[in-house]
Amino acid sequence: MAIRKVVKIDKDDEFLRKKSKPVKDFDENLWELLDDMKETMHQNDGVGIAAVQVGVLKRAVIVEPNGMFLELINPEIISQEGEDTMEEGCLSVGRIRGLVSRPMKVTVKAQDRFGYDFVITGEKYLARVICHELDHLDGVLFIDKMIKEVKD
Repeated sequence: MAIRKVVKIDKDDEFLRKKSKPVKDFDENLWELLDDMKETMHQNDGVGIAAVQVGVLKRAVIVEPNGMFLELINPEIISQEGEDTMEEGCLSVGRIRGLVSRPMKVTVKAQDRFGYDFVITGEKYLARVICHELDHLDGVLFIDKMIKEVKD
């Protein structure tokens, strides 16, 4: 495992805005990427990270809110309900934090690191973290959806 450089908006805005490509090969390269993403996320005190944030345009994210670790490959939201507004930040954005409205509950279809399909439903904070990371796969940052910046 290795810690990778986190792509930042101020220097690499164009790259972060690109749409990530589906993962087709569920092999050692993917596993190494996922392991590196986890180590990079932990090193930077994050609760989620998308492959694009470490310079790889693949539809892969990991999330770990409240100690619950998930790897989501080729994820897609299949249902959502409700609304919840909370403060967010991002490893690629830096010190900016802001209020963002997200679904209260989401159901996501994805694949694991071996290519097996699964469906997971998350509520409140888990739903928020999943939605935030899935946005990265389409080149969307939380600042694009920010209602209001939160000052320290």
